[in-house]
Amino acid sequence: MDPLTSLDKKHLWHPFTPMRQWCAEDHVPLMLVEGRGCVLRDQFGNEYLDGNASIWTNIHGHNHPVINAAIVEQLGKVAHTSFLGFTHEPAVRLAKELVDLVPGGKITRAFFTDNGSTAIESAVRMALQYWKQNGRPQRDTLVAFDRAYHGDTLGAASLGGIPIFKGSGNYFGYRVITVAGPDDLDLLAIDDRNRIAAVIIEPLIQGAAGMRLWPQGMLKRLDAWCAAQDVFLILDEVMTGFGRTGKMFACEHEGVVPDFLCLAKGITGGYLPFAATLTTERVFEGFLGEPHEGRTFFYGHSYAGSQIGCAAALASLRVFRDERVLEQLPAKIARLGEVIDGLSEARQCGMIAAMTVDTPDLSMGAKVCLAARKHGLLTRPVGNTVVLMPPLCITLDEIERMAGALRAALAEATSRAA
Repeated sequence: MDPLTSLDKKHLWHPFTPMRQWCAEDHVPLMLVEGRGCVLRDQFGNEYLDGNASIWTNIHGHNHPVINAAIVEQLGKVAHTSFLGFTHEPAVRLAKELVDLVPGGKITRAFFTDNGSTAIESAVRMALQYWKQNGRPQRDTLVAFDRAYHGDTLGAASLGGIPIFKGSGNYFGYRVITVAGPDDLDLLAIDDRNRIAAVIIEPLIQGAAGMRLWPQGMLKRLDAWCAAQDVFLILDEVMTGFGRTGKMFACEHEGVVPDFLCLAKGITGGYLPFAATLTTERVFEGFLGEPHEGRTFFYGHSYAGSQIGCAAALASLRVFRDERVLEQLPAKIARLGEVIDGLSEARQCGMIAAMTVDTPDLSMGAKVCLAARKHGLLTRPVGNTVVLMPPLCITLDEIERMAGALRAALAEATSRAA
């Protein structure tokens, strides 16, 4: 065992990882040491296609020269200063560009944090505090959906509909009503309906639920229901934002502009932890007042609005424009659909594809992904669902190679189990 592997097993605790198996003497961890474009290289020099965009974050590929240069340039000035009571040019420019990306002019404000969970926490806290200090304090309840996933911090986890992601205690955090779909909203008791502050949903597709697709038109219908009830709509676009579904934001497919739009993962192109909660002038004005009134939003993080994060995000948006990323997606989306056709329970939402292995062996998804490494593909399962979500810069040839590796891995893993 090499020294780094030994130290890893002795001192590290990896997220979402069965550590007994990881620390077993015969297990050789994969160390990723280099990346360029859609390709990653391990400690042995083996190359792999990044089939899950480094946990759904990478947009333009690894080592993109534009984003690299923007970070280096910003580092030559300052890496980070407090955003609590101070400001700086990269944050101002990024806020302007982000709100301008959302059609219609309803979204006007950007609140920066550092990950998807805190983007959700910000939206939920804003919604609850807004109603409390603007005449409807009884609105203390959130509506979320079955099999939802909105993050791992305590409040975000309380919104989730997957027990395994809630840790040892499943009843904590916010007051939440969980529904299966929009039909259930009309069945809520009047008392419950009057207490709703906001409805939160992953638009078009639920990620941790196994890439579960929502019916077409569902989001538009939900938006209309929230408007009729004067209830805030929170869209969790941590996974779907920045081109993943074929448009900049998933909500654009159904012409919906929410009250809160939560963004993270791909916001910096997959380079740095950074998040944004976009909201409306109505919400913002509900927090204005004199200091003694206590209307301020007392929430934030030490690295909120970091200069290098803003620089990376601005560079990523520049790449979208200069390389015409969205314009190139239709051909890639079509090819991705063609190459997964025929796979078990294959489904697709833009540049997100998935297939589910129909077997009682709950570890089969992991076995398929492990076998895929031998064929030059890295990805990660959600249960027995294998996800293909490459960087948007992937070529048509790389899409075919990625699918070929998955088919070979699927054949190998299932033949061993037979």
